[in-house]
Amino acid sequence: MNKDLECLNINKNVYDMVLDAENKLQDIFKEVDKIEEYFSLKVLKTFKEENVQESDFSKSTGYGYGDVGRDKIERIFAKVLGGEAGLVRGQFISGSHALTVALFALLRPSDTLLSITGLPYDTLHEVIGIKKNDSSLESFNIKYKQIDLLDNDFDYAKIKEVLENEKIKVIEIQRSKGYSVRKSISIEKVEKVIKFIKNISKDVIIMVDNCYCEFVEQMSPCEVGADICVGSLIKNLGGGIASNGAYIVGKSNLIKLCAERLNLPGEGLDVGPSLGINKEILMGLYHAPIAVSSAIKTAILTSYLLENLGYKVEPRYDEKRCDIVENIFFFNSDDLINYCKGIQNASAIDSNIIVEPSDMPGYDDKIIMASGSFTQGSSIEISCDGPIREPFIAYQQGSLTYSYGKLAIMSAISRLIK
Repeated sequence: MNKDLECLNINKNVYDMVLDAENKLQDIFKEVDKIEEYFSLKVLKTFKEENVQESDFSKSTGYGYGDVGRDKIERIFAKVLGGEAGLVRGQFISGSHALTVALFALLRPSDTLLSITGLPYDTLHEVIGIKKNDSSLESFNIKYKQIDLLDNDFDYAKIKEVLENEKIKVIEIQRSKGYSVRKSISIEKVEKVIKFIKNISKDVIIMVDNCYCEFVEQMSPCEVGADICVGSLIKNLGGGIASNGAYIVGKSNLIKLCAERLNLPGEGLDVGPSLGINKEILMGLYHAPIAVSSAIKTAILTSYLLENLGYKVEPRYDEKRCDIVENIFFFNSDDLINYCKGIQNASAIDSNIIVEPSDMPGYDDKIIMASGSFTQGSSIEISCDGPIREPFIAYQQGSLTYSYGKLAIMSAISRLIK
């Protein structure tokens, strides 16, 4: 064991445990490498098709007229994710902001939004009106309905019943689990339910929240029939390099509506200065395949080790993955907090900070969050967080390299077993 590991307070038994685990996980890691190679080729091919040049990094200000690099980025994202057009902007604060823009763009007073993956992520509750807010969709007389998952799959009978008896404008599918105990939704399940829905109501707009899921499976939602797909650039596709922003890709007419909601009617995609972020976005996408691969390997290692220590994990190390999130069920607050403190201790930034549960905007429960990241709130960098509520689940995601992820896990487990 390297003496330098002592700076992270890593237990020798934990170090030996990791070495043994890595030997047993090599075949699974090789399958992850195949997906990384697939997306690396896809991204590079698209860069070449769009003839990305150094001049595309140029900074636009003010209105952003004629920002060739920005427009090229949007075509690249659309091609890589299977959409007709894209809206990729640093003006988006987060994935939740991009989702909000899409919802307000697509829905009108008296329309109905239907979630078929149960309760959406906490930060959308005030957007929709599940939690009262005078700026919510509900305040504009936009109605909301919800169908819960059935045994971690779509409730096809209930979906059919609602679509045949009510006028639904937009269906929202949240692939990742958020702060819930359900499983994340595979692209195969997304494809199946989209075909089912379109056979009943071909005009309904299907919007997929794809946060945490990009480049984990070989197909994207728009490639299997989704009308619009949304995600964050401080998660998978930013590759740990983009410092802010989000994307929306999908049908051209819907992207036009989203651009006019973000900017203003009549100008839409034609305005919005890049302010020098083009290089970050392009580098982030270029690096994303290996960053996502590293995050997945880190999650697999975590799952294997924590299960062997007697904790419930989801997904298990050998299960098919749909996103970069690993759930660890601690069933008590002390273990959850100590594990997150161990992750923070092995972070590149603010490693000296001792994280504690605290209030956060958009959440009802106190949140413990370890995220010693170069970009605040970045989920593709190694991070771990969770609400202080039963069953006290840690939601771990990311790691820009597998080696950094492994060190963080060893630090967290050493603190846990201490």
